[in-house]
Amino acid sequence: MAELLTIYGIHAAQAFFENAASRVVNVWFDRQRVDNKLVQLKAALGELGLPYQDEDKKTLDKLAKGGNHQGVVITARLPQELAEDALKKALKQTKGNAFYLVLDQVTDPHNLGACLRTALAAGVQGVIVPKDNACRINATVCKVASGAAELLPVYRVTNLSRTLKWLKTVGVWLSGAAGEAEKSIFSAELSGSVAIVMGAEGKGLRKLTQQQCDQLIKIPMTANTESLNVSVAAGIILYEVVRQNGIVSI
Repeated sequence: MAELLTIYGIHAAQAFFENAASRVVNVWFDRQRVDNKLVQLKAALGELGLPYQDEDKKTLDKLAKGGNHQGVVITARLPQELAEDALKKALKQTKGNAFYLVLDQVTDPHNLGACLRTALAAGVQGVIVPKDNACRINATVCKVASGAAELLPVYRVTNLSRTLKWLKTVGVWLSGAAGEAEKSIFSAELSGSVAIVMGAEGKGLRKLTQQQCDQLIKIPMTANTESLNVSVAAGIILYEVVRQNGIVSI
């Protein structure tokens, strides 16, 4: 059986119905609760043509594994990952500058989820990951991403090096994060159409990936500091792109 995503809580349910109603499999409500917000959620389900079940609180507690469900629990299909053709189509339709995050063989679902959440907040238009040796979108990723996995396209490509090479041909400037880089993110050119390329936990960027980048950049740190978690580093660099491009008000 395919893995299902469990969502619970009033605000999470509202957001899911608004953004991903087509992926809903089941909805349960606590039959003992008659709060206004739950009544509104049931009405929204009726408008969407989605059925629901009323159950006792113990059943919902079990479905939410003890989480604070506030009287509503949903199971849903995971977000669909997109292919390279969809990436090409999206870039062709982009008006203004392109802004992408590339994750080279990031395998930890917590890191992927955190990267998605930060990328969405920073205005990134999509995240590009390789087909092999990289975490797929699963329930843990979705939970950590806090809704970002429903809103931000994730493109899984067969050959990352080839995709990076193609991105350059359509005018996207590739900046790879590497601890050994000489150029600081604060002195690097990160304006215009850009893709920030981040490496795997502990390993960093593969040599072949580095070779496709237009420039290598680093986050300046004190001498006694170890390398940052990939999601933390991605957040710092993405917001330097935001600052240079004025993508969102800061």
